[in-house]
Amino acid sequence: DRDLEAGIIRTIGDPEQRFGEDKLRMLRAVRFAARFEYRIEPDTFAAMQKLAEQIVVVSRERVRDELTRMLTEGHAGRAFLLLDQSGLLHPILPEISAMKGVEQPPEFHPEGDVFVHTLLLLDNLPQPCPLTLAWGALLHDVGKPPTFRVAPDRIRFDNHVNVGVKMAKEICRRLRFSNDQTEQILALVDNRMRFGHATRMKESTLKKFLRMPGFDEHLALHRADC
Repeated sequence: DRDLEAGIIRTIGDPEQRFGEDKLRMLRAVRFAARFEYRIEPDTFAAMQKLAEQIVVVSRERVRDELTRMLTEGHAGRAFLLLDQSGLLHPILPEISAMKGVEQPPEFHPEGDVFVHTLLLLDNLPQPCPLTLAWGALLHDVGKPPTFRVAPDRIRFDNHVNVGVKMAKEICRRLRFSNDQTEQILALVDNRMRFGHATRMKESTLKKFLRMPGFDEHLALHRADC
């Protein structure tokens, strides 16, 4: 009760033993800390950092479901920052961890690197947030780290959308999303840059764009990205 009043997440008894019984508890600690804006007690957090690499023994479905809750219940940006600080992010989503330190053109992205941008975007998602929109948002720039280059005029990410779609497809397969969920997540990653061309589209192309399945999610992602 005292911990609840003080806003502290702590395991009962020895944290290494508790996490050893079920490694998924490390993800739950992150989710609760983010959602309720609690602190993770230092010994508990130290145990998470020590055991983080062992999260890979948990079934992919259980990991996926826990991450989905983080993404859709609010405070997703804080959750993914805690995942990174605890060492849990890299073993389960190395493609997101790779965004850290990847610079962006300051004239388009004064907020910072690809990781910072993605976390800010997650916090701008509507609540409640559909699963596919949340994952599309998380993965929308996943193709930027491998396509980063410094050109004479500015930083560029050539072909990052196509690369990102392929990477997102692999992540969805790895985490065992359904075919329908995967299709919508990939569509969100694939079409997000098209809004910038909307005013120059032929009327028939624009109508086809507006009629895409789940267009409200495409619009919500574009709004959050802006």
